[in-house]
Amino acid sequence: MCRVLTEHGLPIAPSTYYEHVNKQPTARMVADAQVIDAIYSLRKEQQLYQVLGSRKMWIKLRSNGIDVARCTVERLMREMGWHGALKKKSPHTTRPNHDHERPEDLVDRRFWAAEPNRLWVADFTYCRIATGWAYTAFVTDVFARKIVGWKVASQMTTDLVTAAIDNAIAARMRSGVTDLDGLTHHNDAGSQYTALAFTERLAEAGIAASVGSVGDSYDNALAESVNSDYKNELVDNQPRFPGVTELSLATAQWVAFYNQERPHTYCDDLTPDEAEQFHYDHRRALRPEEALTR
Repeated sequence: MCRVLTEHGLPIAPSTYYEHVNKQPTARMVADAQVIDAIYSLRKEQQLYQVLGSRKMWIKLRSNGIDVARCTVERLMREMGWHGALKKKSPHTTRPNHDHERPEDLVDRRFWAAEPNRLWVADFTYCRIATGWAYTAFVTDVFARKIVGWKVASQMTTDLVTAAIDNAIAARMRSGVTDLDGLTHHNDAGSQYTALAFTERLAEAGIAASVGSVGDSYDNALAESVNSDYKNELVDNQPRFPGVTELSLATAQWVAFYNQERPHTYCDDLTPDEAEQFHYDHRRALRPEEALTR
């Protein structure tokens, strides 16, 4: 082989060929293989890890004790053809009812809170399933971007959004919250949220209602961002779910993943659960004489 190549103007010594054949993997090749194996294991361990891009995957690897550069994770995921969920545009689903009285906008696009249970935002999104359409409503606590309530249903009614807020209130009560006074609930101007039954439910819980302007997605941008993550990472990332029950079970798994496993940029790459726990731990350290109520 070397003789023929040399005759055709590509001189290669036999020693060069044998050196190539007997060459051992370099330290970089071994390190790359270990990182690829770790990423593969995470993606195989839980399907939802497959929605993580290189930055969030790098954070998960480091939290698991694997000291690797972010650029290395980017390079290896690119070489393996792995990537996170890609965002798509979604149709607008808000349908206002001009006969409903609407509360004023108490948020004015300031999606920030000093502590949990001061500002919740809510919205719902449509999901294509094998039997037609389903609708998922979320309630998100602005402080750490934690999803505190949700509901999947076959119709986009007032009952859907009311069940989501009931779920959020019950979840906070289970965690020790006994008083929601001072909490603002913000949503868009959809008729489901401006219906009398929903506003009465908020008032009953001592929650102030806030509604953004009609046709302006920026007035409820945070809630729509959660919807977008949900659609890109779960609903549009696999074959259609057979029905509402299957979608609801998968949504429960995704919410747990979102709150407990998925690093969030807003939380300095902590998960929403970790960010809330850090807040409470810090508050108790500064004021240990206070009760541990939230």
